Amino acid sequence: MGVLILLIAGMLGWGVWANTFKATGGKWRFELFYFDFAIGVVLSATLLALTTGSLGFDGFSFADDLRLAGKRQELFAFLAGAIFNLGNMLLMAAVSLTGMAVAFPAAMGFALIVAGAWNYALNPGGNGTLLLVGAVAVAGAIVFDVLAFKTAASARLKAQIDAGTVKAKKRGKTSLRGVFLGLAGGLLLGSFATLIQMGRASENGLGPYSLGFIFSIGILFSTFVFNLFFMNLPVQGEPVDIAEYFRAKAGRHVLGALGGIVWYIGLIASLIAGRVEGAARVPATLTYELGQSGMVIAALCGIYFWREYADVDTTVKLRLGVMFVLLLAGIGLLSAALAVAPS
Repeated sequence: MGVLILLIAGMLGWGVWANTFKATGGKWRFELFYFDFAIGVVLSATLLALTTGSLGFDGFSFADDLRLAGKRQELFAFLAGAIFNLGNMLLMAAVSLTGMAVAFPAAMGFALIVAGAWNYALNPGGNGTLLLVGAVAVAGAIVFDVLAFKTAASARLKAQIDAGTVKAKKRGKTSLRGVFLGLAGGLLLGSFATLIQMGRASENGLGPYSLGFIFSIGILFSTFVFNLFFMNLPVQGEPVDIAEYFRAKAGRHVLGALGGIVWYIGLIASLIAGRVEGAARVPATLTYELGQSGMVIAALCGIYFWREYADVDTTVKLRLGVMFVLLLAGIGLLSAALAVAPS
């Protein structure tokens, strides 16, 4: 039961953290939000490592893990944090342009396909047919996700033209930039898990808390590097000055840090659950399904909590419904593919 609770906590953490960005009301650039997100990740990683991580979850405390871990494993964890971070920043850029209901299924769905391909290539023990069918189902979900977004965006643009708030020459110019940014982020988000496994491998591999801590350091350091690019060559609007970060109200900083804390709770819960052995271990298929269902929760938050598809027509609602069905089917098929040996 304890492992199942951890997996559910991981799913919820990864599914709801982006709500903290949406809660800024669209008045806070994702580039500035991300500084606080990274700080929140490091603060929570440090606090948990020095408290629960020092209780000796797997026979070693956090300090023991760092002392005994190999330098190569530490490098893998740091690089995993940096690669994840660029992918997650691209996901945030997509959220700022399209919303959670579009960005998460597109980015995380593509990440699911990429991760499945990596896993099958490096550990060819699953069922290739199920893997292919699952990947096709997820790809179909992404297509219906994009179609729903494009139809809704075109309808909103037409309404603005009819109301005279935008020029008629913009008719039909629905930008898919956010979708492509999400897909680019998904490529990276589907690739960092391999480095996580390499950081945990061998006798001198990292434990959950030490791995999470070094991973968080990779996030923090790379944020300052990547944000130089995003702030000076923004995906939307004008370049943003770092001075705006220091002029912001405390509430915005709190929301950013809270987002990082919630996300990290999801990570550490999943890392701990993945290290449990014996009778307490949850079946691999359920572990995979819960771990990947965060994107579904995020999309549902975008639709029902933030009303990103309010007042859309039946066509858009139908496409969204098909998207959810295909996404859930794809997750189930991919989990079965990784658990069932080929006949």
